[in-house]
This record gives sequence, structure tokens and C-alpha cells, in this order.
Amino acid sequence: MLEDSAELRPQHPHVCSLQGRPANLEGEGEVSLVDLVRQAMRMRPDRLVVGEVRGAEVVAMLAAFNTGHDGGAGTIHASAADRVPARVEALALAAGLDRFAAHAQLAAGLDAVLHVDRREGRRRVAALAEMRRGDSGLTSAVDVIRFAENQSEVLDPESRLVKRLTATT
Repeated sequence: MLEDSAELRPQHPHVCSLQGRPANLEGEGEVSLVDLVRQAMRMRPDRLVVGEVRGAEVVAMLAAFNTGHDGGAGTIHASAADRVPARVEALALAAGLDRFAAHAQLAAGLDAVLHVDRREGRRRVAALAEMRRGDSGLTSAVDVIRFAENQSEVLDPESRLVKRLTATT
């Protein structure tokens, strides 16, 4: 669990939380989310959870998600699931990663986007989207399940993600 400020507190015996800190008055001692991602990867985690991604740490997070670990998660602000690739692209470009590299990392490292919105003062799951890479090399997030008022609607029963979720073992 990597965060700028501790917000998530999962009660699990195998969680290791790392928290960033700002520089002191002399400009020394900063520990950024980028630093935390790099250090966490040295710890060989089974899962990597990155708190709110809003800067250059997106590049480190995408790289971490593409290292062969079993899974990870990150939080990014976007108005809908289909806006996530554009948001990641913008953050990655600002961090020095070019457009196609950002989309390649996104397509290879992310399977799904879980969009959460706020209704009636409560956060609720609104949609589950599958990451898809087009012929142009750009990645899109396509809603495959929508959730509303105690029901769900499968929009694409043939998607890889829906098949994985509904597979019987």
C-alpha cells in the first residue's frame, strides 16, 4: 500500500504500508510516490496498491504493473472509465513518457478499470471496463458491466473480462 498520505487502512496481516513525505524547509528529505513504488518493487510484493496517482508516479506504477506480479491496483481521478486512458496519457506525457509508450504500458499492465462514482453522498461502483488496444496502438477502456440501484447489466458477454468473472471453476 503506497500513499502520499495514509487514507487506506486494510486490516490484513500481510499488508505493508509505505507513506510519502514532503521535503523539509531546506528542501531535503522528500519521499515521493515514485520513490515508494521503486522501493516497494525491491520488496518483491505479491500485489501493489498505489494510492491516488496524480503525477509522474503514473510511469513508475505502469512499469511496476508490467513486471510479472500477480496484480495491483491504483486510484486515478477521471469522470468515467472510458476517460482513464486519456488521463493516464496526460500524466505520462507530463512525466516524459511518449504517447505510444504510455498506451503500450497501459494495455500490457491493466486488465480492467473499476469506475466508482458518488450518488446520494455514497461511493458506489458504477461500471467495470475492459482495457482494449486498438489497431492504432492506442488503448481504450470499454464498459462491459454497468451497475445501478442493486442491479447490474452485462453490456458485452463476450468480453475476456466478463468471461473470466463468470467462469466456473
